[in-house]
Amino acid sequence: MDQQTILFTLFGMMAVTYIPRMLPAMALSSRNLPPIVVKWLSYVPTAVLSALLMPSLLAPEGIIDLSFSNLYFWVAVPTFAVAMYTRNFFGTVAVGMGLVAAARYFL
Repeated sequence: MDQQTILFTLFGMMAVTYIPRMLPAMALSSRNLPPIVVKWLSYVPTAVLSALLMPSLLAPEGIIDLSFSNLYFWVAVPTFAVAMYTRNFFGTVAVGMGLVAAARYFL
């Protein structure tokens, strides 16, 4: 592959990545959205984080594993409770990391 093809590929990849993000931001930046859309958009980060996190918690080896050998799933249960109770991101991360470290040390 020559240098020109690589350069065009890089610019093409940059364009298809940047344009879909820029267009909605430009179109919606000067408008007030209806409250139901704002409420719906508030759930997007939680949905994305859940979609990213759940496969690692439920299927760390590629298949669903709810046995006691799945340390991440069992540590996530009390960590989720801490998150729900405290609503503190850094506290939740600290509790999760502490529980994983303690479980690895003692088990």
